[in-house]
Amino acid sequence: MITNLKPYSAYKDAGVEWLGQVPEHWSVRRLKYLLRERDARSETGTEQLLSVSQYVGVTERKRSDNLEEPDTRAESLVGYKRVDPGELVVNIMLAWNGSMGVSRYAGIVSPAYCVYRFEALAEPWYFHHLLRSPVYKARIKAVSTGVVESRLRLYTDDLYRLMALLPPLPEQTAIVRFLDWAERRIRRVIRARQRRIKLLEEYKQALIHQAVTGRIDVRTGQPYPAYKDSGVEWLGQVPEHWEVVPLKRLAWFKSGAGFPVHHQGDASAEIPFFKVSDMNIPGNEKYLRVCANTVSMTVAQGLGATVFPAGTIVFPKVGGALLTNKRRIAANQCCIDNNMMACVARNGNRDFLFLVMSYIDLGQIAQPGPVPAISEGEVREIRVALPSAAEQTAIVEYLDAQTAKIDAAIAADRRAIELLEEFRTRLIADVVTGKLDVREVAARLPEEPSEEDAPWTDEEERAQDETLNGEGDHAAISEEDG
Repeated sequence: MITNLKPYSAYKDAGVEWLGQVPEHWSVRRLKYLLRERDARSETGTEQLLSVSQYVGVTERKRSDNLEEPDTRAESLVGYKRVDPGELVVNIMLAWNGSMGVSRYAGIVSPAYCVYRFEALAEPWYFHHLLRSPVYKARIKAVSTGVVESRLRLYTDDLYRLMALLPPLPEQTAIVRFLDWAERRIRRVIRARQRRIKLLEEYKQALIHQAVTGRIDVRTGQPYPAYKDSGVEWLGQVPEHWEVVPLKRLAWFKSGAGFPVHHQGDASAEIPFFKVSDMNIPGNEKYLRVCANTVSMTVAQGLGATVFPAGTIVFPKVGGALLTNKRRIAANQCCIDNNMMACVARNGNRDFLFLVMSYIDLGQIAQPGPVPAISEGEVREIRVALPSAAEQTAIVEYLDAQTAKIDAAIAADRRAIELLEEFRTRLIADVVTGKLDVREVAARLPEEPSEEDAPWTDEEERAQDETLNGEGDHAAISEEDG
C-alpha cells in the first residue's frame, strides 16, 4: 500500500524557493494566518507537566526527584503555560532541531515555551508533521535568531513569517489518517525490535552472571565439582577454590567532579569530560570515545577533577541512571562529572574486572530514598567472587566470544530501527509536502483499535533514544499489514 503511492497529477511553483513544486490545488499561506499564540498560566501548578522531544513531540512528564532535572514540585510550577489538546507547543531554544509538536494532552509547559492555537482551516496534526519535516526544520533553523547553534531562538514573529503548505482541509484530514496508519505499522516493528534487544541484553547478563559467579566452568561447560557458601546473600554458592574479596582489593574508586555550565560545550581541548548522558551516544556502547565536552589540564586542575587513565571503568552513581546499571570503559584519559564514579584496576585482569562490575546490581545496594545514590565507601566493600588468574582469562575469552554474537544481533536490531526511522521521516516528509498523493489510500483504510497505538511512553522514548542506531524491514510495512 505504501510502495504503490504515486505523485499528484499536476504541480505548480510554490512561489517560495525552498518549497519548490507543490500540488496544483494546494495553497501557500504565512503561518500567522493559521495559528495564534496563547498565553494562559497555571494558578496551582498541579496540572499534568508536559515536555517536548525532537523525536516524538509533546509527551507527559513525570514529576521527578532526579537531581539532574529541574524542580517539578507544584509550587514551583505556578505560572507555567497551560496547554490544551490540539495546540502547538514550541521549545523556542530547540525548535531548530525539531523540538516542537501538537499536544494530545491537557497540561502545562515551561514559561520559556510558546503555545499556539490553530485556526479552523488548519488540521493541527497535519501541521505537527509538516513543521517537524526536514525541509521545515532547516527553514526554522535559518530564520531562528542567534550567533551559534546552541543559542538559536525561534521567536513568534519569525514563526509567523514562515510560509506553510495548505492543502484543502479534507485533504489535511486524509493525510493525517494515512500517516497515523503508517506510523502504527512502523511503531509495531520498532517495538518488536526493542523487545528483542531487551531479551538479548537479559540473556547476555545471564551468561555473564553464570560465568563470573562460577555457576559454570567455562572450560567444560559444566558446573564446578564442589561449591562453598560465599557468605554474601546475593552471591550465594561459589566454587570451593575461589576467593571472596571486597572490590577494594581489585580496584580503587573515586567520584567525579562538578562541571559548571560555563565550562561545557568546548570540544577542542585535550581531555574528554564525560557526563552520564554521554553513555547513550552512538559509538559509546562499551568504550567511551565520543564526547561533547573537553577541558584543558589547567581547567581540570582548577575544577579539582581527577584525570583518570585510559581503561577506567565508569558508571552512574546517583539518580535513575544508577538503576540502569550501565558500565563503560574510557578509551582515553578523561574526567567525569560528579554524577559518575570511576573504577580503576589495581592489578590483574582489567577485562575480568569489567565483567564483575557489569553483573553487580548497584540498585540493590544503593542508599534508600527518593534519589538512589551510592558512595565510594559502599562500592569498595562490595564482596565478589575471585577465581584464579588462569580462570579469569578463560572467562574473559569465553564471554568475549559469546557476547560478540549477542552484540552483533543487538547492533543489527538497532540498525533496523534506525533505518525504519529514516524511512518514516522520508515518508512523512514526502506526504506532507505533496510529493505523494495519499487521498485514495486514506479513503480505503479500515478503522483500527487504538489500544496498541498509544503515543510513546517515557520509557519507550528513552529506549528509542538509545536504540536509534537500525536494516529496515520495509516489507513489513505493506498492504498485508493493513
